[in-house]
Amino acid sequence: MSKLYLVPTPVGNLGDMTYRGVEVLRSVDLILAEDTRTSRVLMQHYGIETPLQSYHIFNEHQTVAGLVERLLAGTIIAVVTDAGTPGISDPGFLLVREAVKAGVEVECLPGATAFVPALIDSGLPCDRFVFLGFLPHKKGRQTALQALANEERTMVIYESPYRLVKLLEELKEVVGDERPVSVSREISKLHAETVRGSVAEVLTHFQQKEVKGEIAVILSGSCR
Repeated sequence: MSKLYLVPTPVGNLGDMTYRGVEVLRSVDLILAEDTRTSRVLMQHYGIETPLQSYHIFNEHQTVAGLVERLLAGTIIAVVTDAGTPGISDPGFLLVREAVKAGVEVECLPGATAFVPALIDSGLPCDRFVFLGFLPHKKGRQTALQALANEERTMVIYESPYRLVKLLEELKEVVGDERPVSVSREISKLHAETVRGSVAEVLTHFQQKEVKGEIAVILSGSCR
């Protein structure tokens, strides 16, 4: 019987891979990988010899129909991304949607997702939060930023290291100097860092150093 698995992969330390995730990747017929070069390192580490096929944001619309046909024909497929859970600011959603429409069984394994440890480590309320992923780069960015000012829930934002300082500068303009914020980078890696404080304090910290690694920004809600 055909099945589509979404398998989380480590966001940093390779040891964060789950036993079940390894078992599934060994057992499926095909692994769709965001970057086969990155995924091959993980596969070699765990002795996984399943064939890899490239599947990323630039080809997913062109390949999804053919992949659904393969699933319906009985192929068991797993999706992985470079790090974390497929579909969370990464490829995966489109294939899941079309597979569900076609009646294919879909299962997402529990596992690594960058924003969860960043949220917990922040010390900010996590009983109610909103995941915003990457904010728009150009069109709609100002609207998205303005919406943050009155949001009462804790906010989770992804950002690249090259745009982190700009984002913090924009947050300072929108929510003010004193709003609590936490920035986590290189989660579970050797040089992991979480910086907590006011927007102004955290901005000053990152203005004084070269920023590297994937970034998760946790912003306090307006009334919290």
